[in-house]
Amino acid sequence: MTSQSTAVRQPDRPIPSPPARSASAQRAGAGRAAGFAMALPPIVLIALFIGFPIVLAFAFSLGFTGGLNRTIALIGQNVHEAQGGPTFGAYADMFTNPRFLGDLAVTVIVTVVSTAVVILLAAGIGLYLKFVGGVIGKILSALAVIPLFIPVVIASWAILGFYSADGFLRSVAAQLGVDFPVWSFTMVTVIIGSVWTSLPFATLLITSGLQAVPQAMIDAARDAGASFWRVVISVVVPMAGVPIIIATTFTAIGILGSFTVPYFTGPNSPNMLGVDMSNYFSAFNQPQQAVVMAFVVFAIASGIAAVYVWANFRSARESGAL
Repeated sequence: MTSQSTAVRQPDRPIPSPPARSASAQRAGAGRAAGFAMALPPIVLIALFIGFPIVLAFAFSLGFTGGLNRTIALIGQNVHEAQGGPTFGAYADMFTNPRFLGDLAVTVIVTVVSTAVVILLAAGIGLYLKFVGGVIGKILSALAVIPLFIPVVIASWAILGFYSADGFLRSVAAQLGVDFPVWSFTMVTVIIGSVWTSLPFATLLITSGLQAVPQAMIDAARDAGASFWRVVISVVVPMAGVPIIIATTFTAIGILGSFTVPYFTGPNSPNMLGVDMSNYFSAFNQPQQAVVMAFVVFAIASGIAAVYVWANFRSARESGAL
């Protein structure tokens, strides 16, 4: 008997359709689209009114004088034009110019010194409030915020008159038989004015950061026998490090690009680059060289801003947001 194998045909099964998107995924996609739509207008405005002029100015500094740069290239003096490719003639002019190099050095020195003084004063006020408090601490914090309510122009003129040849300090010193130096129209008054205008914001930021340090951590360090400065260096400063770094970067960038204080209180030369680039643009009619100075300041500020970005990234990572 021959056995014949027969194949059993399985019934056809329908092909499963892909699962439909869940309602939560649809809501998430709609939320992302709405968020992007809300963020788009300011991004477009920044790109049009800030980003595009920056690209245009950078091209002008490299010698591209056509298009929208044509008018300013025709009016300006000592303009270097690109011949097929970019030219660094304007940069060579400035970095071989003793005036620019002196102003660059003065700008860096004033920024470093003023920022250091601001941070030390703000940290001192914040530490006093944290460890001592009381009426004196409140008075110090209130005095540090007063410059917020005084216009920079008025403060500059007041500082200029206070340290002038017939100002208050020299008048009082003359009564005591002391010949006090004249600081008006010197870089000393620029540093004093920069500290005056930058202290309030740094004080508010650093004080809030120091107040956020848990008191239990400080008490534990004291119980372990740590001295005051050991508590400050090993406990308080590391835990408030991010606000201190942010205050330092904001202060440095603000002083680096300042104009009013050095314009009213500083000497004609050397002075900070904010004043110098204004002179090159308007008085000397050399807009290309002024743009070069602007990008030098921008490069220095970008290096400072990188520290700010790192501080924010570290803060977000410590908080678990990243």
